[in-house]
Amino acid sequence: MIQEISISNLGVITNATLPLGPGLTVVTGETGAGKTMVITALSLLLGRRADAGAVRTGADHALAEAVIHLDPDHHVLDAAAQAGAFIEPAGQCSELLLSRSLSAQGRSRATVGGRSAPVGLLAELGQELVAVHGQSDQIRLKEPGAQRDALDRFAGSGVARILGSYQRSYRQWRAATKELASLTQDSRNRVREAENLRLALDEIDSLDPQPGEDDMLREQSMKLGNIESLRNASLQAQAVIDSEDFESPGITTLVETARGVLVQASGDDPVLSGFAERAAELGILASELSSDLAGYVADLDEEGPELLAQVEARRADLGKLLRKYAPSIDEVIEWAQTARKRLESLGGDDSRIEVLQDEVVALEQKVAALASDLSDARRKAAKKLSTRVSAELTALAMPDAKLVIEVNELEEPGAFGQDSISMLLAPHAGASARPLGKGASGGELSRVMLAIEVVLAAVDPVPTFIFDEVDQGVGGKAAVSIGERLAMLARHVQVIVVTHLPQVAAYADRHIRVIKNSDAKSNAGAGFTASDVVALDEPARIRELARMLAGQEESDTAQAHAEELLADAQKLVCSLTASESKKP
Repeated sequence: MIQEISISNLGVITNATLPLGPGLTVVTGETGAGKTMVITALSLLLGRRADAGAVRTGADHALAEAVIHLDPDHHVLDAAAQAGAFIEPAGQCSELLLSRSLSAQGRSRATVGGRSAPVGLLAELGQELVAVHGQSDQIRLKEPGAQRDALDRFAGSGVARILGSYQRSYRQWRAATKELASLTQDSRNRVREAENLRLALDEIDSLDPQPGEDDMLREQSMKLGNIESLRNASLQAQAVIDSEDFESPGITTLVETARGVLVQASGDDPVLSGFAERAAELGILASELSSDLAGYVADLDEEGPELLAQVEARRADLGKLLRKYAPSIDEVIEWAQTARKRLESLGGDDSRIEVLQDEVVALEQKVAALASDLSDARRKAAKKLSTRVSAELTALAMPDAKLVIEVNELEEPGAFGQDSISMLLAPHAGASARPLGKGASGGELSRVMLAIEVVLAAVDPVPTFIFDEVDQGVGGKAAVSIGERLAMLARHVQVIVVTHLPQVAAYADRHIRVIKNSDAKSNAGAGFTASDVVALDEPARIRELARMLAGQEESDTAQAHAEELLADAQKLVCSLTASESKKP
């Protein structure tokens, strides 16, 4: 439970500490005093959305802190410890500190057990620690989704287990159905695509292009196109090497002459002998070059115009592939490899369709079976919840009211089953049951919601319940009944109530008042409002109840009425405490 809440610079509250504890705590105060800032602080600590506008005017940041006491084996402590939180012993309990700061610029920071933590961790822990109910919950209770959630919460683990299995199967069924529809609808496109791929691959395979063939043919075409100039150049070079003309001898003749001169003059000179050997090598190289040139010319004569025509024809054929599929032959070959894989996958779609058809039928049957089991479980839970809530409504000054919960079958299964959940209220004997959104007043909705929460608290309790003016639109005997039920609920869980009803406030174990103080001028010269938060002793509590009853806290008559109201309420509280203490 929440042991204490500290608030700084939040709304009209500058600094305040709310001492809480077990049982029922009420928070009261004049309109505009800042009672809702208590709920805002708790919302921040529960990881809910932060609004920079809540920071007190002129302050840099707002801060909310809470001291939580839990049993040492509570699973929330395990989750906090895994996040690195420091947990202190506090007698027979363990103490966990939560804090949330909010800057005027909208930046938010959270700590859990003295360690920085993501705001999402606060939300995760908050779901297990606190249930907050406000006037907006009355509106939400009109919605079918909220009514289904309430019923499923009451039904407990049985429905939760079936619902989990159903939702897994439902998602699989939807995915398989979507894939099957896609494959079936695209059947014509797939056939057309496969035929186009086959034609393209047949064309490519018939030409059998080789890697790099386009570059090789380009070089060969350039060579054959210049065959005459190549022949002439080769013959001229060969003539320069092999010429035997006396006036213009060739390289071979000149080198041989030089070698002969060196041999004759060398005698025993090793250097000249070496030069002679090198001259001989030049002669051999020149002779080999002449032979290679002759062979090159012979090859040119063999290739001729016929080969050039063949090369150009091949290039033209390959050019068609380049225009259709890719800018180079290597990329054409790569495209063909990818196309073959795609063709294989298209061919496999037919078998995939058959598999999916069987899968969809099987999953549809499984979803239908689980939906039927879920409906049966919900109908059983609906009868029990209706009976228990109706009994609670009797205790809330609606003696003849009856809550009817209908579980009707939808035409198609949905994400939460194939059920339509409707909560209807017959407010008095002889009245027909009507949907909560149509037949219930604000006060009746308040009591229906409270009744549901009292029932749910027995099957899925959280340590703390917070009610923010859920008694709106209620007065008289109904208000007394709400106070009684809140007091009874507070025997099992911690209950914090923001209220404007003295009949409810009288049942509190502790009473906290938010007091509005107005100063004439701020530093900027404009008026501003601040609030103090105080825990009331019995005399102060009587004056506050008198104010709430008659608006005149100093009136003797109002105070006498307040004393009587408080005495009657505390008799019930004492009897509840005594009955609890007698339980083994």
